Amino acid sequence: MRRTNLYFFCTFLLTFFLIAAMPVQVLKIIKGKLETQLPSHLQREDLKHLQTGLDHTNKYFQGIVILSYPLTKLGDGTDFFKIVLQDDTCSRINSINVLMYGKMAEDCAKLIRNGDTFIVAGFKVAESPTAREDGRHACHLQVSEESGSAIFICTQPSITPFSEATSPSVAPKYVYTPLNCLKDGTVVNLYGIVKFFKPPYISKGTDYCSVVTLVDQSNVKLTCTLFNGNLDSLPKIYKNGDIVRFHRVKIREYNGQMQGITSAGFASLTFDGTVGAPVVPRASSKVYTFVDEEQKTVEELRIWAASNLSVSGPEAKLSDVKPMMFFDLTCQLVGKAKVDGSSFLLKVWDGTKCPYPTWKVPVEAKELEGDRVLLHHLRNLTVDVLVYDNHVQLAKSLKTGSFLRIYSIHTKQASAKNEDISSHIEFHLHGGTCYGRGIGILPENNPDVEELKSFLECVELTDSQNMESVSSLELGDTFDSYTDLESPLQRCQQLSATVLTDHQDMSNTVLKTVLNSSAPQQYRIRAKLRSFKPQKLYQSVKLHCSKCNTLQEVPNGDAIDFILQGCAATAPNPELQSMSWYESVVWTTEEDQGRKITIHFVKHYEMLQRPENTLLMIEGGTLKEIWKLTRRFKCVIPVKSKEDDLELLDLSAPFLLQGNIKYYGCKKCSTPKSIKNLSSLAEKREPSWEPTEIAQVLGIEPLQYVFVMKFTLVDGTGVLNAYLFDYEKFFQIPASEILTNSFLQQKMEMTMNTLSPPGRKLDDLPWLECFIKSYNVADGMKHQVYYQIFDTTVAEDVV
Repeated sequence: MRRTNLYFFCTFLLTFFLIAAMPVQVLKIIKGKLETQLPSHLQREDLKHLQTGLDHTNKYFQGIVILSYPLTKLGDGTDFFKIVLQDDTCSRINSINVLMYGKMAEDCAKLIRNGDTFIVAGFKVAESPTAREDGRHACHLQVSEESGSAIFICTQPSITPFSEATSPSVAPKYVYTPLNCLKDGTVVNLYGIVKFFKPPYISKGTDYCSVVTLVDQSNVKLTCTLFNGNLDSLPKIYKNGDIVRFHRVKIREYNGQMQGITSAGFASLTFDGTVGAPVVPRASSKVYTFVDEEQKTVEELRIWAASNLSVSGPEAKLSDVKPMMFFDLTCQLVGKAKVDGSSFLLKVWDGTKCPYPTWKVPVEAKELEGDRVLLHHLRNLTVDVLVYDNHVQLAKSLKTGSFLRIYSIHTKQASAKNEDISSHIEFHLHGGTCYGRGIGILPENNPDVEELKSFLECVELTDSQNMESVSSLELGDTFDSYTDLESPLQRCQQLSATVLTDHQDMSNTVLKTVLNSSAPQQYRIRAKLRSFKPQKLYQSVKLHCSKCNTLQEVPNGDAIDFILQGCAATAPNPELQSMSWYESVVWTTEEDQGRKITIHFVKHYEMLQRPENTLLMIEGGTLKEIWKLTRRFKCVIPVKSKEDDLELLDLSAPFLLQGNIKYYGCKKCSTPKSIKNLSSLAEKREPSWEPTEIAQVLGIEPLQYVFVMKFTLVDGTGVLNAYLFDYEKFFQIPASEILTNSFLQQKMEMTMNTLSPPGRKLDDLPWLECFIKSYNVADGMKHQVYYQIFDTTVAEDVV
């Protein structure tokens, strides 16, 4: 007996010392089993048996990592790392907090990813002070190397950078409960088909609320009421028939029926319910798992729904509407305006024409947001939708140009006072959420949006809808209320085509006085724009350094491509690929003699982010290839390899591309730093990848896009040349976007044609009211006075 006890004691000591030598070990799972067996004396402890005061010396706990927090330091400098483990039990509470300290915390923070299997032995059990708030186990586990703890991590394989979803071969084994097996008081995971839903709306508190009714093959319905303070954390449901996966839904019984509500850690995936459509999840969280087995579940639900459910909503196009209809409309927002305290106007179109004359909601011109030229361009294709009450707050936050699905719009006959307008119809989105009333914002990659965009690009406008001159547009918008017999031209002369944004107390000064006064001074003037330079407006865009005050031309695409081609001639350094803070992918092109392209995806907390949040660096790419990447990923930085690090290209090329904007740095004022400095931004809780932050950590003094123009102004007393030096205030157009946006170029051209109409006599030109300041410039021994326009913007009726 003694020999047996001695054998087990020696085995225990040997195991203890082995564990102590390697307190954190990474294991693999082969064919569902650990490649290395745990010490035989350790027995698995269930979540329900974890209690304070009990002996857990020979126990281990195993769970799936469902949440991890950033590595932090305590007040005494000790490293601290917290994760949440989920047990695979079906108990009411199936998750627990694990707190790690010291070197073990530091090591685990580098290794652990959501979805890993986590095994811990030698832990301490203590009461959790946050159990009531987070809905997890009443106790938490405390782990440290000093306490003799041991950790075994079964990690997931690397994530494919191009995949938006995490699809590991070793993933958390979630149990999904059919809707006919739900029990009161449990927290479950489930799949379901959306039979009815209410788009998120502001609840009586501060949270957003969404109501979703689900059904599955059991033909049992479940209505879930979901709350969250973050709109993006609610399910991204766009139509009935979508399929959802909910994790950690709390079930409760009410009036004999089961209901679902959000619990701590709630997360969702949403899928298009169309048979044959790509199985692409719309996630409510940045990190999630989705395995092949679940893809089969989605496809089975799609097939069942197609045969057993009628979930198509009352969708219609504007060309199909009639009075007294309730329908859902997929559309683009082109204008919006405040009407009164309880209603708000949305101007939308879907490319089709309503067969009835539509009611145009009367609003003041200054209240209308949206591109005036575009609104005029589409005036016969847009309809005014008046939204009320609880929908107003969301409507105010919408961005013009976004794509929407407005649910349960009501069309009704206008209450006309004369026969001429008796056939007009009105569009209303009434208050409340009955019948799913609400507004959904659709992303650019939504299949319905892609189809709508393609259709809108093909819409042919009739002659009556073609763009008229801005002069006639502004007269129609601004002077409808005039009843006198003045000519429109005389009214245009009386009102200024520009607006002063400050210094309203200054009085007007004639140009003769300005020209005869010493510099520097500031003036308020009223004059006409006789001419301007450059005539080719795109040439007015320059790059400006605010530090050294120099101006330079914007490099053209050929110049950038030349720099990129020169860098592509140098083969990427394999030793600089897949470092701790980025993951690399290399491929060889079929043309260009097998040119190699390397993309480095910057990670966040050791994980790859979704494309729309990802910063990547590229070696060997052409400008065309880089532009393609900017459409999918948030930021792109062109780099090249050197011996021990990646580095930026020559600053004649952009140091960053984001969207359709190229960002440049000043060669004179920049002191480029190591690319490794980007890792400090990646460690932030939610890296925004703002160009100014990126420039700062890389030692770049950014250049700003500016409009530089020369205006020749006259007022009958003198002629004065004033320079316009403006980023986006004067034209209300960002200078950074004008070179890549043909519509903005057209808008700017029409604005200048309004301020200085070609072929018009001087008396016919509109008045400009603006501020100018005079300043001295030394040119050798001579001092010359120059004038610059400031604190002035083009009137809304002009742009």
